[in-house]
Amino acid sequence: MKGYLALGSNLGSPLANLKEARRLLGATPGITVIASSKLYTTKPYGYLAQADFLNAVLKIETSLTPQALLAACQKVEQTLLRKREIHWGPRSIDVDILWLADATSNTATLTVPHPELTKRSFVLIPLKDVYDLPVLLGQSLDYWIKKSGNQQDVKESNEAW
Repeated sequence: MKGYLALGSNLGSPLANLKEARRLLGATPGITVIASSKLYTTKPYGYLAQADFLNAVLKIETSLTPQALLAACQKVEQTLLRKREIHWGPRSIDVDILWLADATSNTATLTVPHPELTKRSFVLIPLKDVYDLPVLLGQSLDYWIKKSGNQQDVKESNEAW
């Protein structure tokens, strides 16, 4: 099934962290990385007393269940030394499941589509680079980006990956 993962980092070397996360995800059995968005520098969301983030979205093909995909994403976070000390705080890597074409989840540990997906320009703008359907959750991506109201906090990075 087709899916989309959001990556974000603002600790250590964010570019190296995103590259390694993409490599690790692509090396995971049951996950194929089909496309990568451009990189975007974004202002922090929620907890503001931290460095800007480097964000991207991966388009994937996966044979994993949503829970197994979550476990794979969390394994990548653990490998890259993700610490969960402050909600929405600084991190070496964050890997979020945004949307899966043929599956939803609403459990204590995983909600798909991601419940904040349509509120975050730092996810929607890179998603637009790799998303290939005319609508997302009943509306165009441009509609959700405009509605998010924080698109000015997302700047295309000059970093290449």
